[in-house]
Amino acid sequence: MAQAAQAPSGTRDLLADEVRRRKAAFNTLAQIFEGFGFDPLETPAFENLDVITGKYGEEASKLIFKILKRGIHEASGQADLALRYDHTVPLARVIGTHGAKLPTPYKRYAIGPVWRADRPQEGRFREFVQCDIDTVGSLSPLADAEVVLALAQGLDALGVHDFTFMVNSRKALYALLEAYGIDTSAGPAVLATLDKLDKVDAAEVVKELTAARGLDPEVAEALVGDVAAETSDRVRERLGTTEQGQAGLTEVDRLIELAISAGLAPERIVYTPRMVRGLDYYTGAIYEVVAAGYPGSIAAGGRYDHLVATLGGPDTPACGGSIGIERILAIQGSENTEQRGLDVALTVLGNEEHLMRLATELRSKGLRVGTYLGSSTKLGKQLKWANDQKARITVLYGADEQAASEVTLRDMQTGDQRRVPLGTAAADVCRVLEQS
Repeated sequence: MAQAAQAPSGTRDLLADEVRRRKAAFNTLAQIFEGFGFDPLETPAFENLDVITGKYGEEASKLIFKILKRGIHEASGQADLALRYDHTVPLARVIGTHGAKLPTPYKRYAIGPVWRADRPQEGRFREFVQCDIDTVGSLSPLADAEVVLALAQGLDALGVHDFTFMVNSRKALYALLEAYGIDTSAGPAVLATLDKLDKVDAAEVVKELTAARGLDPEVAEALVGDVAAETSDRVRERLGTTEQGQAGLTEVDRLIELAISAGLAPERIVYTPRMVRGLDYYTGAIYEVVAAGYPGSIAAGGRYDHLVATLGGPDTPACGGSIGIERILAIQGSENTEQRGLDVALTVLGNEEHLMRLATELRSKGLRVGTYLGSSTKLGKQLKWANDQKARITVLYGADEQAASEVTLRDMQTGDQRRVPLGTAAADVCRVLEQS
């Protein structure tokens, strides 16, 4: 026997119960985002390649799924399109395209799939859903705080309660590099290496900073020692000596202060000097969220004030964040999966026309109704089908019922049965369901 075809590596087939569980989570987040005044936005699954490239940094750029040119250009091996890597760059492109039609500031949320040519592993996919919120057109720290609060409320609604926002600032990070005499041009590469501190030990990070980034070993060790220290005192002391460093610390402290004033517990948001965020487009406050029992970060975001300008739009301030819904759902497993069956299953033992009319009437009342479509005329097999469909009520319409213009309603949990007139069957079914 030939081996069954499999879904592409890094992707999944989602069956009915899992789809319902995911939709419930997405709807929960959408309701919260709407409550904060964010509007929905949908963008194409792919963008022009020049829109996507050069926006994410050295490591992330390697994960972009490129689409080869089609038709007579296919043989060239060149690409002109790319699958959406995230929802942030498409948003920046939308601002440049439709900015005149949009309110200022523009607040939007996006819940949809993105694609990354990553190496598939447990809990890591090449196609996955991101849940993003962003505010474009505001420099106010209230905008950053509002995103943090919406993400926090979303996590809590998803059942993730023991979480911590690790906050930093790109201004503070670059000021720290300046304090160590590290050239600005080397900044992105150095920060990309520092971003690995949560994945590998400090010695490996020091080694990469010296071997690959060209830092003096003493500088590399001191830098890593500062950002990886248990407290932020040493970093705060260094940053306090420069104007940019002070601006970065003020940015961090103000975001934390606003979030706490709005009700976020102090232990849920802390300044974390080692937290970098690898994407190049961030310009100000940045954060990642970790939670007990969940690997890596489960939410992240920050301020990116110049991204829109790189795509031909105005130099517009912006900030936003994203919830790692896939990691959360994977860890939670299927214990919260809604296993929804049929409200009503109709057996077919003759007089199909009457059954079709009854099915239509039941559906008009908002019920989920299934009709037996198999070939067996045996009631036992049809009841097994109804049970497999997790039906709550099964309608029997055999020869005796047809002769009396009645139907039998069978409760599939208790096995209780009652005969009711065919003409009132839909109303009777609704009453039985309300009572069960």
